[in-house]
Amino acid sequence: MTGRSVTHSLCALWLFLSTATQAADYVGTQQCATCHEQQTKAWQGSHHDLAMRHANPGAVLGDFSDATLSFNGKENRFFKREQQYWVHIEGADGKFNDYQIKYTFGIHPLQQYMVEFDDGRVQLIPFAWDARAKSAGGQRWFHLYPQFTDHREEFFWTNTGQNWNYMCADCHSTNVKKNFDAKTNTYNTTFDEINVGCEACHGPASEHITWSQTQDKNTPLKGFDRTVVKSVSEWIKQDNVSTLQPKSINESQQTLVCAQCHSRHVQISGEDHVSNKELGQRYILSLINAALYYPDGQIYDENYVYGSFLQSKMSAKGVVCSNCHDPHSAKLIMPQEVVCLQCHESQTYNDTAHHKHPKDSAGSQCVNCHMAETTYMQIDPRRDHGWHIPRPDFAVNLGVKDTCLDCHDDKNSQWSLEQVNNWYPNSVITSERHFAPVFAAADVGMPQAADALSHVSQNKQNANIIRASALERMAAFNNTNTMIAIARGVKDPDSNIRFGAIRGAAGLELNKLWRIIAPLLDDKVLAVRAEAAYSLVRFWSQLSNEQRQQMTPALDDYIKLQEYNRDRGFAYSNLGTVYSYQGDMEKSEQMFLAGIKQEPVFAGSYINLAEVYRRQNPNGAHQKSIEVLEQGLAAVPRNAEIPYNLGLANIRAQQKTKANQYFQMAVEREPNNGQYLYVYGLSLEQTDIKSAQNMLRQAFLNSRNPEHLYALCDMQIRSKAFAARQCIEELAQYAPQQVIEQLQQRVNSQ
Repeated sequence: MTGRSVTHSLCALWLFLSTATQAADYVGTQQCATCHEQQTKAWQGSHHDLAMRHANPGAVLGDFSDATLSFNGKENRFFKREQQYWVHIEGADGKFNDYQIKYTFGIHPLQQYMVEFDDGRVQLIPFAWDARAKSAGGQRWFHLYPQFTDHREEFFWTNTGQNWNYMCADCHSTNVKKNFDAKTNTYNTTFDEINVGCEACHGPASEHITWSQTQDKNTPLKGFDRTVVKSVSEWIKQDNVSTLQPKSINESQQTLVCAQCHSRHVQISGEDHVSNKELGQRYILSLINAALYYPDGQIYDENYVYGSFLQSKMSAKGVVCSNCHDPHSAKLIMPQEVVCLQCHESQTYNDTAHHKHPKDSAGSQCVNCHMAETTYMQIDPRRDHGWHIPRPDFAVNLGVKDTCLDCHDDKNSQWSLEQVNNWYPNSVITSERHFAPVFAAADVGMPQAADALSHVSQNKQNANIIRASALERMAAFNNTNTMIAIARGVKDPDSNIRFGAIRGAAGLELNKLWRIIAPLLDDKVLAVRAEAAYSLVRFWSQLSNEQRQQMTPALDDYIKLQEYNRDRGFAYSNLGTVYSYQGDMEKSEQMFLAGIKQEPVFAGSYINLAEVYRRQNPNGAHQKSIEVLEQGLAAVPRNAEIPYNLGLANIRAQQKTKANQYFQMAVEREPNNGQYLYVYGLSLEQTDIKSAQNMLRQAFLNSRNPEHLYALCDMQIRSKAFAARQCIEELAQYAPQQVIEQLQQRVNSQ
């Protein structure tokens, strides 16, 4: 890994000045500091400035004075050797070794440390330094991920989940080039500055410096092609509105700049998404899904702000990051308790009639009700930037986070609901059609969710990211209303909505899918047209030559995206899937095998390769599929999907006893997975009818999927169980009357 020196930067500037046609170059923060002293001073010592540093006495906070930490009965040691920092910890070989610390990551509330290997990989060690004050529980070493201690897990410190080159570099340094060489399986990752400098946000500055020296004031952008000013220059008071409104909303790329790092995404290219004015030129943004968010859009897993912010009314009104945060220090521009009152009238919102809490108490602070904190990495609290209205009714009925309990930890959500109902007995909030119940129903597969998803996706009162997320969920449903919603979604000017519509169309048959999705093969946004190609390639054998030709450029883009990420197993798996659809089974097999070699802990490669073997011999022996899945089971010991697929493979091989054992293993590893419980229950019917029915009951309780309850009723009828009639009565809440009548007739005929 290399960094550009100051001397190199000056040379680059001289070359630019002597060659009028040379493209803009990165010149380094020191070049900016000469004129922008105030901004530089604010930036120095900020989280951006200290995002990543070389491990030296000025950067390292942790105790390396031969400090020790016992974990799982084994002693880890942090020490110095001459002027270098070292750690004695367990490696991938199961043995303790000495590793030199080359870089630091972050500053507060914790600091992480990195080791560089000969192949260019830079890995984050599992132990971090708690930088908080000792009185707050800090000034100690602790294990960041105590649940990941097996070297066969993705997040073991030497594996891909803790790899800086892929996972972290793009956000912690300036102008990062990953430079992975698939042939040698090595990295030569470079950056222009080790930390987040001026040009990480403003773009390369050489043309700006030229402008400043020539004083050509007629150059509108002053050497930059990014507009990072605020979107709203004037906020005005309107009659009968208690919040200031934008006089006008101007174009700004500020949130796109911040979204590069402050979003949950997959990087797909090295293109400049800011000048293209589309995040999808460089990243695929994670939408509002069950893995990352609660059904009401509150944060669950880390999403790094942007996905939450896009849900908010603030985003829709033209608020950008710098309306609240100083862009150089990243601190709030004013005290927390008044930052919201810039737009929200104090007499309305900073009043007990609104917040119902004593003045100056924690409950009177806007952020504590509307920006709930969730703690990640054990000690790092992050606020939700969706500015949600507290809904204890959703907490009770949908299991979402109850903001009230952050302070009232001795209460429960039923108490919260009673309090809110007493305070606001006639609130219009609870009568509004919210997307949360719809997303919750869709996430457990309830058929009734289809029409509701269609409504959410087409309701322009919802934020675009919510509409996109509703479309994405339609992949599990297929009716006339969802198809209409998808057909409209692909024409929307918002690229996230178009992307969500493509994913939501996964259940359509070819003719309908082609008619709706094919126009997006020429979409201006890389992520959209590549996803369009992938959605259609599964029908490759049914496409005409003309259709294949039309699709090929976008499919080539999709393939390039995977090649960009060939340091990860998922990229090989995606390539293998494409070649499988195209009928090139030999090349498909090669890709899956290469993916297993590249990232042995990625379960998808084993599962997809087993499917290739099954398709090659659908009516014959299934031993080859079983063998590769057993290989995967040994390589990824905690994964539940592999034993589930092993159960299915053994069912096809007429090995029911083994199948039951693998289904049981899948359930033990993911006890809340309704699908695993459902299939395991069905497989037990012939050997343990009581356990079979218990599994189906638990499957329904976890998933709320009516099909699981139907299976239970059906099984009880076959076994002439007394509980069958009660089961049918329960099913009547979810199933059509015709289905209920058929089941009742079967019971009555016994």
